[in-house]
Amino acid sequence: MSAPSIATAPLSAQLRERTRAAHERAESVPFITDLMHGRLDRDAYADLAAQQYGIYVALEAASAELVGAARGSSLVFADLTRTPSIEADLAFLHGEDWRERIAVLPAARAYAERIAQVAGDLPRYAAHAYTRYLGDLSGGQAIKRLVQRHYGLGEEGVAFYTFAGIAKPKVFKDTYREQLDALDLSPLEIEMAVEEATVAFELSTALFAALGERHHA
Repeated sequence: MSAPSIATAPLSAQLRERTRAAHERAESVPFITDLMHGRLDRDAYADLAAQQYGIYVALEAASAELVGAARGSSLVFADLTRTPSIEADLAFLHGEDWRERIAVLPAARAYAERIAQVAGDLPRYAAHAYTRYLGDLSGGQAIKRLVQRHYGLGEEGVAFYTFAGIAKPKVFKDTYREQLDALDLSPLEIEMAVEEATVAFELSTALFAALGERHHA
């Protein structure tokens, strides 16, 4: 018996397989590979944290709109909330006046604005939540260990990657994928989600490239 077509696979499988190339492009931007190999400095990591802040403010505002909704509220988990953790990291990395000190890149603003634009659109929201949160619970954990090793950080400064309420990330990720698949999206909505996940990875790629222009190995 032949394997089922990816076009009829569950949403989580389609998001994984059909965005693989875009995901790999984002991961291979020199800024990220240099950061993870210790070829940059702590300022580069601090700048990455600064750029992520607005993205998560937008994402978590979108999440708040889904609480109690007929569809989509199952994707909202308090344990995923990142903005307070990023604020703590920015205070440690940039100082208590971090809001005045950070310089937000146009690429980061564009990313946050895109999330705000699609906030009320469940398939597109799901795409952004999937790419960000499951990425944070997967490759993000490797980033945490590497920046701690290379840039002299303990637990302070990497709170963004610490999910205190999630003891077993793999179990949680499996649950999250199950919730994605249970959204019961139409074929058109699944296409919208996959296309938007590709957009999300492209926005990440553009942001990493812009960071690379500021920070060179």
